[in-house]
Amino acid sequence: MKNTLDALMARLRMKQLQLLIALDDHKSLHKAAGVLAMTQSAASKMLHELEALCEAPLFERSRSGMLANQFGHCLIRYARLMAADLGALCDDLAQIRSGAGGRLAIGVIMGCVPNVVVPLLARMHERQPQLAVEVVEDTSLRMLALLEDGKLDLVIGRVSVSDAPDKFQYLPLGGESASVVVGYHHPVLKKGTLTLRDLQRHRWLVYPGNMPMHDLLKREMDQAGLGMPSNQIATSSALVTVSLLQHSADMVALLPSDVAQLFARHRMVRVLALALEADYQSYGIVTRRGGTLSPAADQFIQLLREKSLPE
Repeated sequence: MKNTLDALMARLRMKQLQLLIALDDHKSLHKAAGVLAMTQSAASKMLHELEALCEAPLFERSRSGMLANQFGHCLIRYARLMAADLGALCDDLAQIRSGAGGRLAIGVIMGCVPNVVVPLLARMHERQPQLAVEVVEDTSLRMLALLEDGKLDLVIGRVSVSDAPDKFQYLPLGGESASVVVGYHHPVLKKGTLTLRDLQRHRWLVYPGNMPMHDLLKREMDQAGLGMPSNQIATSSALVTVSLLQHSADMVALLPSDVAQLFARHRMVRVLALALEADYQSYGIVTRRGGTLSPAADQFIQLLREKSLPE
């Protein structure tokens, strides 16, 4: 077939594909035309158009009716696949309208994963078991770019990191606390209450300089009269942080408290008794200003708002 994809897209019509399926089912042009509520002459003309498009006959006439040849079988197979996909599309659209299905793509900062996102996703699944969900865990700055491009429906993060925060709607939810952690097998410091000065000889795992947690640690060091460690390792990955902590007795890190407690329960880190003085980082629900939310995104935001209300 000499036709390119563009030519097929321009000339091929769904009614033609329906005719192929009907001919395969009924083996009669007359019966196929009746199923499609069209005249036999119109069906015959449509079949000739298809054969011209394919540059080959598609059916052979026999005593048992019209039988597809190898070209016809090829087109019929793809016609059925396309019809099935379009049927699934119609079902998905109906589910989206009813709020019972569709797709939800959310971005989330690390600290909100254990105690905010995970429980809400379980509740969403109970309400909408057919809903497909994508969760992106990254920095607020990167996720806001994905949100602006339409690749995310909403972000649970910080809008203050954006150069153009007016592009977004922001609903504050709460504050994110931070904890200082070491590896689980780190020699336990004898001192009950620690200060940052007690950790001066340790090597710090820090967040990259464009992240709020990096600013939080810098403010803590400033208030303690200390400078940022010069031999630091920068990473925004909790997996990298915990892996390095487990293999070193001289490393220390700052993690969101909920994440720190999760790893501590699994005996992967120890949370140090060190009270931080700087203000905690606030976060909230970020959506595109002027954008239209899907029913699934609306429901997820409603669950977030309910969770953030004081009990």
